[in-house]
Amino acid sequence: MISMSPGTNAASYLAEGNMKIRILIVDDYEMLRSGLKALLGLQKDMEVVGEAENGQDAVAKTLELHPDVVLMDVNMPVMSGAEATSRILAELPGMKILAYSVQAENGFMASMLRAGACGYILKGCDSEEMLGIIRRTVGSRSA
Repeated sequence: MISMSPGTNAASYLAEGNMKIRILIVDDYEMLRSGLKALLGLQKDMEVVGEAENGQDAVAKTLELHPDVVLMDVNMPVMSGAEATSRILAELPGMKILAYSVQAENGFMASMLRAGACGYILKGCDSEEMLGIIRRTVGSRSA
């Protein structure tokens, strides 16, 4: 896992009146989305507000739902995670997007970071690490 965001915690974010961290899950595998949704749903400070199965759908749902953070798969049909990230950030420059992939190669990481993702989570990380990254990312967002 690589997190590019400064490490402030979610407690300060929640203390500002935000009830839960709103998350959009983007992955072309329904089983993976379901597993993430179940894990995130167990967290008192998080809620999944939507799911998308490809980059094109991710752009539309992000613009519609305005989540606090998007968990964006890198390799997807219709539109890649990097292209979707670029398009989202062109419309919503302050959106927090975390790349989420099984790919550990530098080329995949670099493409997402160039597109504007604020961090990169490997799908093999443990759940506590991923939850911490989401909390730190949202806690560090600009107003």
